[in-house]
Amino acid sequence: MQQPLVPTERMYLLSLGSQQQDSHIHWQIAPLPPGVPYSDQQHHILSPGNSAVPWTYEQAVGLADQIRAALARPQ
Repeated sequence: MQQPLVPTERMYLLSLGSQQQDSHIHWQIAPLPPGVPYSDQQHHILSPGNSAVPWTYEQAVGLADQIRAALARPQ
């Protein structure tokens, strides 16, 4: 079995958008890594300015590259 690219304790999936002006939708997939204290989970992690994991731009780009490669691989 293949190891997950992003180990998660919980996965948040949000659908954000507006019907009132410039109709659009944003899908947000937010993995919560294992070991995050319960008090830092749920609404806390989704609030602006809060983050369970400090990420650099380079780390985000690296993960995006890994996800693209995984999606391109035949099953």
